[in-house]
Amino acid sequence: KTYFGKTTELVEKARAESHLEKLILNIVKYLIAIDVALVLALTAYSLISGVSLSDVLPFSLIVLIASVPVALPATFTIAMALGALEMSKKGILVTRLTASEDAASMDVLNLDKTGTITENRLRVGDPVPWEGFDKDDVVKYAYMASDEASQDPIDNAVISCLRENNVKVESYERVDFKPFDPSTKRTEAVVEIEGKKIRVTKGAPQVIAQLANVKDERYFKVLEDLASRGFRTISVAVGEEGGELKLVGILPLYDRPRKDSKQFIEEIKGLGVKPKMITGDNKLIAREIAKEVGIGESICDIREIKTLREEEQVKKIEECDVFAEVYPEDKYLIVKSLQKAGHIVGMTGDGVNDAPALKQAEVGIAVYNATDVAKASASMVLTHEGLTDIVEAIKSGRKIYQRMLTYTLNKIIKTLQVVLFLTLSFFVVRFFVTTPFDVILLLFLNDFVTMSIATDNVRYSKYPERWDVRKLISASLILAFLVVIESFFTLWVALVQGIHVDEIHTFVFDLLVFSGQLTVYVVRERRSMWSSKPSNFLMLSSIADIIFTVLISWLGILVTPLPLLYVLEVLGISFAFAAGIDLVKNVSFRTVGI
Repeated sequence: KTYFGKTTELVEKARAESHLEKLILNIVKYLIAIDVALVLALTAYSLISGVSLSDVLPFSLIVLIASVPVALPATFTIAMALGALEMSKKGILVTRLTASEDAASMDVLNLDKTGTITENRLRVGDPVPWEGFDKDDVVKYAYMASDEASQDPIDNAVISCLRENNVKVESYERVDFKPFDPSTKRTEAVVEIEGKKIRVTKGAPQVIAQLANVKDERYFKVLEDLASRGFRTISVAVGEEGGELKLVGILPLYDRPRKDSKQFIEEIKGLGVKPKMITGDNKLIAREIAKEVGIGESICDIREIKTLREEEQVKKIEECDVFAEVYPEDKYLIVKSLQKAGHIVGMTGDGVNDAPALKQAEVGIAVYNATDVAKASASMVLTHEGLTDIVEAIKSGRKIYQRMLTYTLNKIIKTLQVVLFLTLSFFVVRFFVTTPFDVILLLFLNDFVTMSIATDNVRYSKYPERWDVRKLISASLILAFLVVIESFFTLWVALVQGIHVDEIHTFVFDLLVFSGQLTVYVVRERRSMWSSKPSNFLMLSSIADIIFTVLISWLGILVTPLPLLYVLEVLGISFAFAAGIDLVKNVSFRTVGI
């Protein structure tokens, strides 16, 4: 297969795993399992106690329906869409919606050196002249062997060096020019100066050394020293047309890191993301660039890694900070191996050859000057130069995660409250404390109104986020236990006051609405619920929901009417318990690790 054929095949095969789909399925699985167990217990109890199944089964079905988080996918989508809109204002275009949330979990970011960490613009270092020549001679003759029209990166670097340093070039006429040829690894020009034709060539140091018959060991030591300091090198030679060539000197070349690269590396490290650099350069150059920007000291040659067994490859790739001598197809291998090791992987790139790795990564980021193919394969596209937008993407992703976490915790707690309280209360009082219609109405008043959590004001965390359903269920069980106690206390208050069964239905309905809204404010903060201001839209939605519930309960619209004093009594109980549960929440969240 051709190179482009292999690239196309990898792009078609590459696919980032959807972690969000797994999360939603796991949550539904846990909730349905709890509901089924309670419904079976309720059915068994009704058979033993002689309660008609015609009364129990419809109610059981409604409870099952109400416990399914039907609004969860919609809320997640809204949260991610609003997050993507926020990112677009900061120069980040999200092309795959789930990537905005994946950015919150990303713990490894692979950075393509050229054009991402560096400027992708070659510069000339301090020329090394050889015997009989000076530094200006090295630049001057290299300039004569360059062609501005070719837009070759090395030619452009030489031309810029000559102009920036005001190197004087005597008047000459170019007679012939041979552009760079991979087979000869050099350029060559024949120029005429004052009627005399000379031949000038520049190219790979080993090739020029052979042409100029350089035997001096100092030459090779200079090359070795420059390579150890991270420089690429070209050599320049000159001679009469048809005569022998003489070495003029050596030009060190380097692709300078962007001004913001070091700060960017420090920032993502501070956010708990491990940076890894990928480059096609040799280990010496890779080490110098990595050292300059502060990435790490573990430099690996990808060719050596590929000789290992798969398990050893994964382990070695996970340990390395920098990958040298990397070919385009190796980037895909690096991303896949890190994913096998359990990491959520980010990848930056700009070229066609980066497309497979960009598509495979959970967070594929096409940089500002990327090709159309790279942009199409990526899940995010940067519209500004530099790297700082990636930091904003991570922060925005973690804010999205916090909003989704709040909704998820609230939904699990409310589901557990509804199914546990309604089932257990039936065992205690021998009648259903609310009606199937009330439960359906509750679904709309709580689940869909609390979708406004997607707009909430939140803080981003300092470390990558990971969804852990067991931790979510554990934390929710603790708080659900407390709201179930609140529910039984409220039921006891209603029974003590001698409220009629039909009014108890409304009494309990009000409790489930009020406590459901207040639970949002308890779980949205890891600290005290009073420590930060919610978004205006969230507060207005909750206030409107509570006012609507008060009015329909008092006026008897859709539910059995209840005296206003009783409605306000339920509201007061809900506020009191919310304040108490907030104190317990701090301990439970720290214990579970949320």
